[in-house]
Amino acid sequence: MVKTPAQAWQDLHAGNARFMAGTMHHPSQDVQRRHELAAAQSPFAVIFGCSDSRVAAEIIFDQGLGDVFVVRTAGHVLDTTVIGSIEYGIDVLGASLIVVLAHDHCGAVAAAHHTLTTGEQPTGFVRAIVDRVLPSIVKTGGPGKEPGLAINAEELGREHVRHTVDMLYGYSAHLAAAVDEGRCAIVGVEYELHDGRASVIDSRGDIR
Repeated sequence: MVKTPAQAWQDLHAGNARFMAGTMHHPSQDVQRRHELAAAQSPFAVIFGCSDSRVAAEIIFDQGLGDVFVVRTAGHVLDTTVIGSIEYGIDVLGASLIVVLAHDHCGAVAAAHHTLTTGEQPTGFVRAIVDRVLPSIVKTGGPGKEPGLAINAEELGREHVRHTVDMLYGYSAHLAAAVDEGRCAIVGVEYELHDGRASVIDSRGDIR
């Protein structure tokens, strides 16, 4: 059965509630399910999240094998291969929901803010991650404000979620068409490390 975007989000929201309460079902994790999936997969959602070891998508949403197609980068930063992977999950595998999964106390966001406020750049290819987070920070600036300086760390992370949702819709004609046609929705979520809650920050499409 193909889920609507709203049904897909409802399933993930219910799974997160079980995770918070410590009453996980651990679905679709037995030998029979593994055999069923050997030939093909049909996940109902794509979860694009941060690589943080504390934010494992299948666990915090209480899902199992074949349920979600997961793409992860530090700070949930986008590039063309990430967008292509997400398009694959929607256009080829038939998922009906994209979740941008961020979390509080994100090291990538903190590093980007540090670079903006001090001018100090991280070493190595970590700089590439920071460079892709910075536009979200700059976007928070307003008339008469120095970008990124007048916003607290929590709101900065949420702005990065909103910016990522906007980028997915704005950069990918495939994803925009899927959202506009009602085949898909994009929802930006912030996960709280302390209590395990995944809260909606922004969305494109109907998840009611």
